[in-house]
Amino acid sequence: VGPACNRAEVTSHCSTRAPPGTNHLGLGWVLLAGTLAGTLAASSTREQDPGPIREKAMDMAQNSFDDRYQGCRYKMEVALKKLHHAEFKNHIYADTWRKAAKRWRNSNRPQGLRRKYAVAVLAYTADTDLYSLFNKAVRYGGSSRKHYLQSFHFKTLHFFLTEALQTLRKAQGRKCYNVYRGVRGIHFTARHHQTVRFGQFASASLQKNEENEVLIPPYEIFRVTNFTRDRDGNVIHLRSHGAHSNYKCALLKVSSVPAPAARSKCPFSPQPCWGGGERAAVRC
Repeated sequence: VGPACNRAEVTSHCSTRAPPGTNHLGLGWVLLAGTLAGTLAASSTREQDPGPIREKAMDMAQNSFDDRYQGCRYKMEVALKKLHHAEFKNHIYADTWRKAAKRWRNSNRPQGLRRKYAVAVLAYTADTDLYSLFNKAVRYGGSSRKHYLQSFHFKTLHFFLTEALQTLRKAQGRKCYNVYRGVRGIHFTARHHQTVRFGQFASASLQKNEENEVLIPPYEIFRVTNFTRDRDGNVIHLRSHGAHSNYKCALLKVSSVPAPAARSKCPFSPQPCWGGGERAAVRC
C-alpha cells in the first residue's frame, strides 16, 4: 500500500473552451484558464507532503492572498514595473522565469494572451521549487495587509497568473468539467455543505491518473457535497459556488499611480463561469 492520498473530486469544473474561430488558443492553454465547478480526486506528483501523514480541515483559507484586482488592473501594471526586477533577488524565481521566457519564445504562442502572462503560467507549471515556494507565500500572504506589503515577494507573479486565468476565460466559451486533485501525505477533512477555498493556485487534472492540468484560483469558493473516508485516504466532493476575495487592489492603497482618464475604468470585467456568487468583501 502506498502513501495515503487525500483526494478531492470537483464536479463540473467551469473551464473555458475557445469559441468558433478562436482555436488559436490551444487546448493546453484553455485547460489552464478556468475556475472550477466540479469534483476533485487523484494524485498530483508535485504536491507531495513529506513526513508523517497529518490531518487538516478545509476552510475558507482566510490568510490567503486572494486579490482579483478588480477595477485596478491598469494601475497595477504600472506599479508592478518597479517591483518585478526587485523580486528577482529570489534566484529560483529568476531562473525559472528566464527558462519559461525561453520556452515561450520557442513554442507555439497562443494569440490573445500577453507574453508576460503566458510566461507566468509556464513558470508556475515548471518542474522547479517555484511552485511550492509561491503557493506557500500565497497561503499566508493575506494574513494582514502589512504582511502582504512587506513580506509577500511574489506580487508580480500573483498578478500575472490571475490576469492570465481571467484573460483566457474571457476569450473562450463556457464549458464545465469534472476534474481531480490529490495530495499525498496529508488528510484533508471537510463538513457536508461547508463552503471552502483552496487558498492558493491549486492544480487539478481532467483525468485521475494523468496530469492534464487545470488551474484553480485561490479566490474560488466550493461547496462540499460529500465527504468519505476509505483505506487509501479521504475523498472530498466539491462543487464550484462562486468567488470571494478579502482583498481588493491591496498594493495600491499606498500607491498614487495615476491612470489616464480614458482608462480610469478598466474595460475588462470578466463574468464568472458560475451562475450565482458572493460579492467580494474588501479588507482595508
